[in-house]
This record gives sequence, C-alpha cells and structure tokens, in this order.
Amino acid sequence: MKRSEHRILTTHVGSLIRPQELLALSAEAKQGAATQPYDDLLRRSVAEIVQAQAKVGIDVVNDGEFGKSGWANYALGRVSGFEERPDRMYPAVWLGRDRFRFAEFMAKEFPRGITGTPGHACVGPIEYRDRKSIARDVANLTMAVESVGVEQAFFTAVAPASVGYDAANEYYSNERDYVLAIANALHEEYLAIVGAGLILQVDDAVLANMYDTLVQESPRRYREWAQLRIDALNHALSGIPEDRVRYHVCFGSWHVPHVADAALEDIVDLILQVRAGAYSIEAANVRHEHEWRVWEKVKLPDGKILIPGVVTHHTVTVEHPRLVADRIVAFARLVGRENVIAGTDCGFAQAEGIQRVHPSVMWAKLESLVEGARLATEELWRG
Repeated sequence: MKRSEHRILTTHVGSLIRPQELLALSAEAKQGAATQPYDDLLRRSVAEIVQAQAKVGIDVVNDGEFGKSGWANYALGRVSGFEERPDRMYPAVWLGRDRFRFAEFMAKEFPRGITGTPGHACVGPIEYRDRKSIARDVANLTMAVESVGVEQAFFTAVAPASVGYDAANEYYSNERDYVLAIANALHEEYLAIVGAGLILQVDDAVLANMYDTLVQESPRRYREWAQLRIDALNHALSGIPEDRVRYHVCFGSWHVPHVADAALEDIVDLILQVRAGAYSIEAANVRHEHEWRVWEKVKLPDGKILIPGVVTHHTVTVEHPRLVADRIVAFARLVGRENVIAGTDCGFAQAEGIQRVHPSVMWAKLESLVEGARLATEELWRG
C-alpha cells in the first residue's frame, strides 16, 4: 500500500454516482433482459469513472462500485443460503434510539426508520457461489487503471458484521456459526480482489451502527456482539497481507440526525484489532469532526495508515480547500504526515439510484479534497 512519503495522497471511500444509462440497463438485466449490453456498458463506465478520478487528481482510485447493487446487500446475491422475505418488515435497529427520538422527522424524511424494510432470512448453508460477478468487476477495474496515471487502485467488499443488516438467521443453531459462515464465504471474495493486484477495502458501517441499540441491553452485550464480528473478519482475512487491506468504518451515510452514533473513542480499540494496513474513518461531518482528538490519546500502531474523511457526503456545501488542509494537518501532526491519506467520510451512492449529493457537487468535493491535500503538503513538507 502506497504511503504519503513525499506528499499527502488522496483517495475516497468507494461508491460514486452511477450513470443513468447504466442504471437503466442494470434494471433491465435484473428483469431478465440479455446481460451482454449491461456488461459492455459496465466495462466502459468503469473505464470512464477511473479516468474521471485520475483527471481530478485522486491518487488511489476504484471502480465507483458500479458493478454492485449496493455497498453491503450485494453480497446476499453472491452467496447461497439467503431468501427474500418481502412480506416481513425488519426494524431499523441500526438507527438506535434516533428512530424514536426523531420519530416525526423519520416519518417524513426517512420512513424506513419507522416502518422498517423488507429483508432476507438465512435458510440454508452460506457458501460463496457467484464467482462470475467478482471476476468481471476486478477485471474491469484492473483494465481501466492500466491506461491512467494513478498511484494505486482499491476495490471494496463488505465485512461480516455488515452482511444482512436487514436479515435474520433461521438456519444456524447459534450466532457464532452464522457469522463465521459469512466470514468463510467472504474470504473467497477477498482473495479474488487481492489476487488481482488490488487493495482490498473492507466496509463495515454496521459495526458502529449497532452500538446504540445494543448498549441499551448492556455495554457488555455490544462488546460481545462486536468482538465476535471482528474475530470473524480477521478470520476472513487469513492469508492476506495486512498492507493489502484497508478497513472502513463510518456511522451511516443516511441523512438523519445521528445523535445515536457511537463515539469513536468507544469503538477505536475494536477497529485497531482488524488486521489491516490502513483505517478509513469518518471524520469530516459535524457529528464527528471533533474526534481527531481521539488520536491525542490513542496511538496509531506502528506501520499503519490513517485515512480520515476530510470531505463529507452529509452536506451539499463544498468544503473550502483551506479547511480540508487544516483537517489533514491536524491528523498529520498527531500520527505523522507519512501515515495519513486524505479521504472522504463515506461513499456518495451507497446503492444503485442513490445520490447523496448532485454529481456536480460530488466532483467539486473531490476537487476540493485534492486541492486541500496540495495545501497540506505545502505546509507539512515545505512550510
């Protein structure tokens, strides 16, 4: 994994807004239409999004997650054992007490926070089955980066804790066996990504999202729940060098009050247990920006990289590059400039059709990220 040895490198979390034509062909393919037109457009779209990232100046790029239906639930279509439950509404427990505290807001702005959403159930053995999709997606990205001048490329995959966050286990006799079965299946996908020469980024929003609900039972209950899933993730990463892995934790991309968010100081020890070379953590939105102070007390392990979010998807206001630079410098002075890569809080399109901001705003934010990194470089190396 590249480091900021001579300047602050830039990256982002993963999901970028899909082109409308790609969304239309994806929908048609899911309804039974021929998949070749979709596959051909997907390959071209990945090449274009990689070129666009390089043009803006992003150093460590990806495919925008264009080949996935969503950041986490895509996995339910690639493994066996799950079936849809369209008539069962799963409560949004990952919102914690905010779904009650802000019930009127939720009803108007985020209805699933009140009503829940249809989900899945595990009804059989979990095994990795859809090898064609991961092979297609990593091939599209590796081909795309061959023709652009970037430092490196990464590819995202979901963590065991975040698989089936609107799902129930009806097959395995206990929680441990269920979670480890998910980890064993994901291990195959992780290997495919690293085997293609890409950096693996493991996405794990649910690790933080379940905090508020579970600590209402007891703080111990959350720790037990989380520790099982951290152990499962490390199991899924077996045999993969740490310097080929980034671990991303955020507090949910949805535009809600986020009062129920976990405090970083309460979960940072869990995050640092993950066998990864870099930790990507949300740090630019108004609920978490103050948490750079956590690194005044917590030591980033030797040899590791911190990828703080320094621009956010949570607001349409484009961050001023000077503010971005100030955020970068604050982290660099605590953990070392060579140990910081500037990133985003979360993705901009966590599922097909989602746009957290308008595409023009997304690109403006990434431009500000790059310019902020340049200003931070001036200050940290030449200032």
